[in-house]
Parts: sequence; C-alpha cells; structure tokens
Amino acid sequence: MSTTRRGTKIAALALSFAFIAAACGSDKAAAPSATTAKPVATTAAPAGTEAPADTTAATEAPADTTAATEAPADTSTADTATTGTEAPTGTAAMRITYDISDKAVWDDASPITADDFICAYNAIMNTVGSLSTTGYDQILKIAAGDSDKQVVVDFKTVYAPYRGLFGAGTLIKHDAVKNCNDVSGDFQTEFPFSNRPYKLQSWDTSQSVFVPNENYFGVDKAVTPKVVIVPKADQETEISALLAGEVDFIYPQFSPETADAVKGDPNIKVAITLGGDFEALYFQQQDGPFADPILRQAFAQSIDRDALFQQIYVPIFDGPLLNCGPIVPGKYCADAFKDTYDPAAAEKLLTDNGWAKNGDGFWAKDGTAPEIRWMINAGNSRRENTQAYLIPLLQAAGFNVVADNCEAECVFQKRLPSLDYDLGMYISTAPPDPQYLTSSFTCDQIPTAANEFAGQNSQGWCNKDASALLTKADATIDPDERAGYIKQAIDLMRKDWVLLPTFQFPKSGLYNSTKVGGPVEADLNNFEAFLNFNQWTDVDGDGQIVIGAEQWPGCLNPITECANSSWYVWTIAFPLVMGVYDTTNDGDYVLTPMMASEPVVEIL
Repeated sequence: MSTTRRGTKIAALALSFAFIAAACGSDKAAAPSATTAKPVATTAAPAGTEAPADTTAATEAPADTTAATEAPADTSTADTATTGTEAPTGTAAMRITYDISDKAVWDDASPITADDFICAYNAIMNTVGSLSTTGYDQILKIAAGDSDKQVVVDFKTVYAPYRGLFGAGTLIKHDAVKNCNDVSGDFQTEFPFSNRPYKLQSWDTSQSVFVPNENYFGVDKAVTPKVVIVPKADQETEISALLAGEVDFIYPQFSPETADAVKGDPNIKVAITLGGDFEALYFQQQDGPFADPILRQAFAQSIDRDALFQQIYVPIFDGPLLNCGPIVPGKYCADAFKDTYDPAAAEKLLTDNGWAKNGDGFWAKDGTAPEIRWMINAGNSRRENTQAYLIPLLQAAGFNVVADNCEAECVFQKRLPSLDYDLGMYISTAPPDPQYLTSSFTCDQIPTAANEFAGQNSQGWCNKDASALLTKADATIDPDERAGYIKQAIDLMRKDWVLLPTFQFPKSGLYNSTKVGGPVEADLNNFEAFLNFNQWTDVDGDGQIVIGAEQWPGCLNPITECANSSWYVWTIAFPLVMGVYDTTNDGDYVLTPMMASEPVVEIL
C-alpha cells in the first residue's frame, strides 16, 4: 500500500533528481575529457545552506562567500581562489598540512596531488544534491602547499573529528570529471579511477568486476586475479547461492536462521561480531503527523520496546536492549532512552491536548485521525515481522498506522533523503568518530527544497540547542569534555522523541572455506566492512572470488544520494578510493599508504 502524499516537495525533488535519474540509467556516458581545467582552491559554502540562528560560528558559512564556479582553464590554478569568488574574511583557527606520498598514484599512473583534494572539496560543497557537507563546511581555504604533493587546509574553527575528512571513497581524480564543482552528472555506470589494490573493470545491474590495479603503490597488493560482486535479492537467495557454490562470501544482516541454514555444511564458516551497527525507529517530524510533538511523544510512549525486543531481537541474538540513542555502547552512551514505555502518560497527554478517539478507535483532533506511514525496505523479513507485530498493537492503542514500503534503493536513495515517510526503521553503520551525529541530527543538515535536498538529517529534527552542542563537540579536542556535549545532545533527542533505539546489531560474514581463504574474518567489524578482500586467496583455483551483495546500488556517484547506501560504499567507494585515513576493525583510524606522514595539525 502506498499513501505517499507529498506534493510540492516531490515536485521540487524531481528537479534535484534530474541529474540522478541519468546517473542511474543504463546508457553509458561519454568518456570524461582529458583536458579538464584544474580544480581551484575555494572557500565557498553551497548556496541555500543556512546555519541555525543560534549556533556557533563553526556552522556558519562566511558572510561574503558565494557558491564556487569553475574558473576558465587558462585562469584557474590549484592555489588561488575561484574566479569571481571573494575570499572569506576571518582568521583561521586550525590548519592541517597533508603530505602526499611521492609514490601515490592513480591506476593510470598519474600522481595523486592537491588538485584531487581540491576537486573533492569543490564537489562536496557545490554539487547539486550533495549528500553531506558537514566538516567540509568548516574549511576556510584549501590549496596546494610547497608542492602539488602537499595540501594545506585552513579551518575557521578547531575541528576535532578531522580524521573523518578526505577519507575512504571521498577523493575525486580531478581530470576524470568535467567540472569539479558539479559532479552530479558523472559516475553513471562506471567509476573510472582507483588508488586501491583493485580497479573496477565493469559494472552493471548484474555484477561488478574488479581486477588488480597494476599501478597500486602499497604493499598490500591484490592477491586474486579477479573479484566479482553479484546482487542477491534476499538472504534466502544469498544462502542458497553460498551453499550451491555460486558465491564464495556473503555479508548478511545477522539472523539465527542464517547460521542455522548453513550449519549442515562443514565447509561454510560463520563469523559473528558486535560493532558500530544499530537499528532504531525514527520519527520524521519536518511535516506530517509527527510534526506534532504531542502526537509524536504519545506514539513513542505507546511502543513497548522491551516486548518488541523479546519478540524480534532476542531470537536473533542474546544481547541487551539498546538504550544509548543513535550510538552504540561506549563512552558516549548514557542510557538516555531507558524506560520510554508509558501508555497511561501517552493517553493523558493526548486527551489533555484536545485529542479523542473517533468511531474507528483512532486518535483524532479536530475530526481528523492522521494516517501514519511506516516505511521499511520491502523484502527485509525482520522489519516486515516488526510491522506485523507492532501495527496491530499500535492500531489497538489508537494510532492509524499503515505499512508504506518499497525496495531498498527507493528507501535509502530516494525516500529517506527527501523525508518522504512518517515512521522509518533501518540500521545505521556508524564510523569510529561520533561526528556522524552532527551530519545526521543538526538543523542545517535537514534536506529541503531550499538546499536542493542536501544533508543527512532524514528525521527533519531541528533543536538549536542540540545543534550547538554537537557543533561545539566537533570543535572540542578534550575527549571527556567532548563526550559531555554529545551526551547532552542525545538527552535532547530523548526529550524531543526523535527516535527509539532498539538493538546493537551483530555483523556476520559467511564463507566457503574450500573456495576462499586468507583473512576473511579480519575486517568484518570495520566501518569499511570487508575492505581487505584484496588479501583474500582463491582456494579452489578458479581464478576469482565471488561476493554476494544484499543490496545493489542504483548509481555510482560518491557525492549524491547514491552514497546513502551502505552497500554502495562497501562495494564501490571504499574498495576503489582510499583517503587520508582508513578505519580499523577495532574502531580506530590508521594512516593510509597514500600519505607520506601523519598530517600536521596546528591550533592557530
């Protein structure tokens, strides 16, 4: 059942998706010109992105900057501001100097230089439909340093989570795109560069094929002649393919049924670990029924999370109910979401504020019982079971909830970025640093028609105090002080009923030990997932390793909403493009071989 009711927003979204539709099509784009102008140093924030009024300067673009435009080929240089863009005023608070290794090259043997960093920055800040600018919007200036192998970045504030900038999947080879300031039309059916052990030979809707990058400069070179990644419609198909020998490795969302289904085959190994994945129910509150804080709170208080946990999650994995909020247990968790279930308080809250049940038993105000659209990705049996369990209970409690589902690409690359849902349920894969909270929950990261639907605040939640706290945390070096700000912001998420956390989800990897070997289990807990597949060995001698993918990206663009899918970054962006740091299996950062040395960080 589809009850999508967005009118003006969907019409506006169609404009921002005009580039995306082409990127997701089957027609191949013309090869990019090799004579593209060099990217230019710039400081501009994207037009239409406005910081909340009471946030600190860390979230505000300089008042005198404008959206960057690419300079003519004969006037742009890597160390000057964009032609027509006035340099911002103000003094830098922090400077980072990145020294790129002399050995670092792209797969065509051209050197990785400051131009590629600058191109990535311009693309992130200026591309129509850029998914997130958080962190990059703190940059005052980016330019080449003493040589084109050095990048100097000035920040307008101290930016504590700087290790997350220019990371895996972020850099863009500057001469592989026509215009670094707008890459929305690029990466249609190919990803034409790599600085990792493998490069992408081909990609379509049926498979992606990786072959060794003969110009890779690191020591961890590709071991197997070919890696093939193929889509599988669901976990049942994945498991059948693994048992039949059609695929060598799968990385499914964990369930006991998955492990049980393969336990009769002694060659199938099952690895399980806890990491940064967590599932939650999210309330979209920019418009629709949950824009009413009274209804939102009452609805949240009517969900018995403990009973839900026993019904859905305990049969999966014997772990605790997640009470931390949008984060896993650790130093940033204060159990803010304990004891959320209070149906008596919910009923009183509604009746005290003019709500009453109508003839159908649904809560109504002014004669209207709002319909609540619950969106999940169709085919996910756990979430479908959750709907089957909760919807009757919520309807009995007086809430007119209906299932409004679509396939994964529709959910994660279209409806979430456009806030086209009321209630959502999905797993988030969090990086080691909690900076992702700023990207996902601050006011200026709400996708709107005004900012061309940029940003990852898919809940539409705007609490200016919380935005200020998260921004302050990003500018705080002391880890304990920073943790305090983050906990305060999460407390405000509970106060405003932004979400209901449910479970820290296990990660699982299943593989056929007679077909693939090596360190297959070594990176399963990594934010970058099975990134180390270049070190896996071809045990059966067929010359390839075949990986089954649970979801398939609809397009390959690393800047736009394509990158909102975890399976996109796991199977395209991360394996093809290294940045300054990679994440590790134990939740830390490690310098990549692209860099000559640790970046030099100066507090000015």
